[in-house]
Amino acid sequence: MSTPNGSAVAELELSLLQLLRMKGRLKADDVPASLNHDAGRCTQMLESVTEAGHCVWKGSSVRLTPDGRQRLTELLEAERSCLDQARLQDLYHRFDEHNTAFKSIITAWQMRDADTPNDHTDPGYDGEVLERLEELHVSFTALLEEIVAAATRLTHYPPRFAAALDRIRAGEHHFVARPIIDSYHTVWFELHEELIGLLGRTRAEEAAAGRAV
Repeated sequence: MSTPNGSAVAELELSLLQLLRMKGRLKADDVPASLNHDAGRCTQMLESVTEAGHCVWKGSSVRLTPDGRQRLTELLEAERSCLDQARLQDLYHRFDEHNTAFKSIITAWQMRDADTPNDHTDPGYDGEVLERLEELHVSFTALLEEIVAAATRLTHYPPRFAAALDRIRAGEHHFVARPIIDSYHTVWFELHEELIGLLGRTRAEEAAAGRAV
């Protein structure tokens, strides 16, 4: 196994701390899949950030400490200063168009109309919604590649989307929108959160502008 360079180590640390911030609490066994990274290096990084006081264990799960949140803030600020903000702004504007479509799909998956929850007993209805998700995934993939090219730390997102979609295609429809697990909606939410942060914004600001919930 090759030894990762300093940049790769810093990216893994940032990605790990960011993942912990977004999920709140995470089982160590889930880290490699969520970061699409080597399990051994994820274990080493977890040990490193624990020793530094940036996270703490509770049973088999780990969460950020206040010192970890401060460390994350510093790392994110350093990352932002190295990225092309004009390019990111353009990518985010284009992402917002897909986000509007995605929110409509998730609403349709959860509600048949304003007053009727979707109980998922109608395969025809669910199939139509899943077809819309497939179409969105196809149209979104090219933009996602551009986002990753502009912010290379986000390389773990394309395989996470693909993995969620594979589970959905296999009939595991809870991978559309269930929280906690890496459902398509969970991965989308976290990518959105990443983009908001890379632009130095907050989710509250984006929600006020109608671009986030």
